[in-house]
Amino acid sequence: MSIFEALMLLSFGAAWPAQIYKSYTSRKNAGKSLAFLYIVIFGYLCGLTHKILYSRDIVMVLYIINLVMVSIDICLYYRNKAIEEKEIIAS
Repeated sequence: MSIFEALMLLSFGAAWPAQIYKSYTSRKNAGKSLAFLYIVIFGYLCGLTHKILYSRDIVMVLYIINLVMVSIDICLYYRNKAIEEKEIIAS
Protein backbone atom coordinates (compact mmCIF):
# COMPACT_ATOMS: atom_id res chain seq x y z
CA MET A 1 0.00 0.00 0.00
CA SER A 2 1.22 3.49 -0.81
CA ILE A 3 0.60 5.95 1.99
CA PHE A 4 0.78 8.78 -0.54
CA GLU A 5 -1.94 7.24 -2.70
CA ALA A 6 -4.11 6.85 0.38
CA LEU A 7 -3.47 10.47 1.43
CA MET A 8 -4.32 11.69 -2.08
CA LEU A 9 -7.62 9.79 -2.03
CA LEU A 10 -8.42 11.02 1.48
CA SER A 11 -7.69 14.60 0.43
CA PHE A 12 -9.90 14.38 -2.64
CA GLY A 13 -12.54 12.51 -0.68
CA ALA A 14 -12.69 15.19 1.99
CA ALA A 15 -14.04 17.70 -0.55
CA TRP A 16 -16.92 15.61 -1.89
CA PRO A 17 -19.26 15.68 1.15
CA ALA A 18 -19.24 19.49 1.11
CA GLN A 19 -19.87 19.53 -2.64
CA ILE A 20 -22.73 17.04 -2.29
CA TYR A 21 -24.30 19.12 0.47
CA LYS A 22 -23.99 22.29 -1.63
CA SER A 23 -25.52 20.58 -4.68
CA TYR A 24 -28.38 19.18 -2.61
CA THR A 25 -29.28 22.35 -0.75
CA SER A 26 -28.73 24.94 -3.49
CA ARG A 27 -30.73 23.01 -6.09
CA LYS A 28 -28.59 24.77 -8.71
CA ASN A 29 -25.80 23.69 -11.07
CA ALA A 30 -24.09 27.08 -11.34
CA GLY A 31 -20.35 26.63 -11.54
CA LYS A 32 -20.55 22.85 -11.86
CA SER A 33 -19.02 20.97 -14.77
CA LEU A 34 -20.61 17.65 -15.67
CA ALA A 35 -17.64 16.84 -17.91
CA PHE A 36 -15.30 17.32 -14.95
CA LEU A 37 -17.36 14.96 -12.80
CA TYR A 38 -17.27 12.27 -15.48
CA ILE A 39 -13.51 12.73 -15.91
CA VAL A 40 -13.06 12.26 -12.15
CA ILE A 41 -15.22 9.11 -12.28
CA PHE A 42 -13.04 7.80 -15.11
CA GLY A 43 -9.91 8.47 -13.07
CA TYR A 44 -11.26 6.67 -10.03
CA LEU A 45 -12.34 3.73 -12.19
CA CYS A 46 -8.86 3.52 -13.70
CA GLY A 47 -7.25 3.59 -10.26
CA LEU A 48 -9.65 0.96 -8.96
CA THR A 49 -9.05 -1.24 -12.00
CA HIS A 50 -5.31 -1.04 -11.40
CA LYS A 51 -5.84 -2.05 -7.77
CA ILE A 52 -8.04 -5.00 -8.73
CA LEU A 53 -5.64 -6.28 -11.40
CA TYR A 54 -2.23 -5.58 -9.86
CA SER A 55 -2.25 -4.41 -6.28
CA ARG A 56 -5.22 -5.38 -4.15
CA ASP A 57 -5.12 -3.58 -0.82
CA ILE A 58 -7.24 -1.52 1.55
CA VAL A 59 -6.83 1.61 -0.61
CA MET A 60 -9.45 0.07 -2.92
CA VAL A 61 -12.03 1.06 -0.31
CA LEU A 62 -11.06 4.73 -0.68
CA TYR A 63 -11.49 4.52 -4.46
CA ILE A 64 -14.95 3.01 -3.99
CA ILE A 65 -16.02 5.60 -1.41
CA ASN A 66 -14.86 8.47 -3.65
CA LEU A 67 -16.53 6.87 -6.66
CA VAL A 68 -19.83 6.67 -4.78
CA MET A 69 -19.60 10.30 -3.66
CA VAL A 70 -18.90 11.58 -7.18
CA SER A 71 -21.75 9.42 -8.49
CA ILE A 72 -24.09 11.00 -5.95
CA ASP A 73 -22.99 14.46 -7.10
CA ILE A 74 -23.67 13.48 -10.72
CA CYS A 75 -27.17 12.32 -9.76
CA LEU A 76 -27.73 15.64 -7.99
CA TYR A 77 -26.55 17.45 -11.12
CA TYR A 78 -29.33 15.81 -13.16
CA ARG A 79 -31.88 16.44 -10.39
CA ASN A 80 -30.87 20.10 -10.21
CA LYS A 81 -31.02 20.39 -14.00
CA ALA A 82 -34.61 19.14 -13.93
CA ILE A 83 -35.48 21.58 -11.13
CA GLU A 84 -33.93 24.48 -13.06
CA GLU A 85 -35.82 23.54 -16.24
CA LYS A 86 -39.12 23.43 -14.31
CA GLU A 87 -38.40 26.87 -12.87
CA ILE A 88 -37.76 28.25 -16.37
CA ILE A 89 -41.03 26.76 -17.67
CA ALA A 90 -42.97 28.11 -14.68
CA SER A 91 -41.59 31.64 -15.22
